[in-house]
Amino acid sequence: MRKNSFEKELSLLGQLGKRIAYLRKQKGMTQLDLSITTGVAKSYISDLETGNRNPSVMLLQELASGLGVTLEELFRGIVPLEELAKLVE
Repeated sequence: MRKNSFEKELSLLGQLGKRIAYLRKQKGMTQLDLSITTGVAKSYISDLETGNRNPSVMLLQELASGLGVTLEELFRGIVPLEELAKLVE
């Protein structure tokens, strides 16, 4: 079953992608800059930021390092969809 776009944005991967994009923009980096810094393909970064990839922990560490943040900071504010649902009840 396909998720609608709202569910996809709120999914863990969607939230993670938005967080990576946010941190990248805060650093004044383009996807190409992050790609060059980390060695991760620009197309993969794009897919990741739109929630279309499920990255490994090692790749997340590479991205965090390229963004100049810790893994903890990379995941700050990301919560399971079930937790979000409880917040709005």
